[in-house]
Amino acid sequence: MILRLNADAPGAGNPHAKIVADPVHGFISVPRKDILPLIQTPEVQRLRRIRQLGVGNFVFPGAEHSRFSHALGAMALMQETILTLRGKDTPIDAEEETAALITALLHDIGHGPFSHSLEHILITDFEHEQMSRALIVQINERLGGALDRALQMFDNTYHRPFFHQLISSQLDMDRLDYLRRDSYFTGVVEGKVGVQRIIKSMLVYPTAGQADSRVVIEPRGIYPVENFLFARRLMYWQVYLHKTVLAGDHLLQGILHRVRRLLRAGDTDVASLGAPALLFFLQHDIVGRDIQDPHVRAVFCELDDSDIVYSVKRWAHHPDPILVDLCRRFNTRDFLRVRFLGHEATPDERGEWEAHVTDWMIEQGLTTRRDAASDLPYYLGLDRSGHAAYVYDNGGGIDVLMPETGIQELSTVTDTAAISSLTQFVEKPYVCYPKEVRLSFAPLEHHEDSRSV
Repeated sequence: MILRLNADAPGAGNPHAKIVADPVHGFISVPRKDILPLIQTPEVQRLRRIRQLGVGNFVFPGAEHSRFSHALGAMALMQETILTLRGKDTPIDAEEETAALITALLHDIGHGPFSHSLEHILITDFEHEQMSRALIVQINERLGGALDRALQMFDNTYHRPFFHQLISSQLDMDRLDYLRRDSYFTGVVEGKVGVQRIIKSMLVYPTAGQADSRVVIEPRGIYPVENFLFARRLMYWQVYLHKTVLAGDHLLQGILHRVRRLLRAGDTDVASLGAPALLFFLQHDIVGRDIQDPHVRAVFCELDDSDIVYSVKRWAHHPDPILVDLCRRFNTRDFLRVRFLGHEATPDERGEWEAHVTDWMIEQGLTTRRDAASDLPYYLGLDRSGHAAYVYDNGGGIDVLMPETGIQELSTVTDTAAISSLTQFVEKPYVCYPKEVRLSFAPLEHHEDSRSV
């Protein structure tokens, strides 16, 4: 929401900025000359129609916030950080500030519908950062090179690399905003982060900010940063990798896999019911390198959550029983069950589960004995969820400027070994299956993993 404020409101005295009311960061000042026109571009406005947490609103009813609000939030934090760094004698000129704000604003424009849920389904061999870069280049060409410096910061080719750290690192504006924002809208208080305290403890060392400089944390920022890392771990297991989120992802991905299979079999009904932009990516095998094609990018920019929701509602009336059932489940939140496992499934366990789910599918009229093996993955999925809260190898960690010993990596200056434990990549195997089917499991090591969705 963009507002005009009264004369007493913060930022009201600046005629060169519009003020945005944000529930997370308060009032955000948007420069009219360089940033507001970018916000009005179709590529950025599209982010209003993409949920930040994919299917997360099926678990947390308040999680209806969009990638658009996150983009504005990251830009606002970049403004605050630049103000802090200037106050600590790091010279940053107006053009650099504008470029940094642009990069923070545009860093996520490459996300597809339902954010991470479908990132590798619509385009294979692909990460959303590739599309973000391609779209920044596209906008830059349209604006006659106005984003050259922002693109350099995005690519980490700018001669002052600390800007790239603020955009992409273990402690960047993206993470600081999404943890605070997602905690707010989900109501998961464990994710609440002292963002302002962290930013106030940041500085560039050496302060001149040349090629040998980096963003570091003052000792007073150690505890807030520790809290940030623990919050990130908790948010991943409680929100981003929540069992019902995994179940929703499996179901939504299964729908698109089924449609793709029907399309390849020549089914004309399924093509007539889907949204055209979505069908383009299901009818063609698009890979990461194809995003250099302007037509692929143009269709991608037409695609958002509404195309998925519309298509799933329509496909619920298709003759194919599996597609109808999957769409009904998604539309009514009748997800499959996810259960975390204490170990990788053994061949005997897999065989037993496959037999039970196959029999159930045949009894329900969803498949035949002949087609059951190829149809089974829609209703029985074995996968792993994994995450490491902090990665500091290859010089990519969080550095602290200690008064006597100089720069040290965070885990070497903390009071406990807890930070080092956050670097471990933790994987949890899980099985996804219909709630109507009773499967047997070995006892789990951790009680919290034994709760089913």
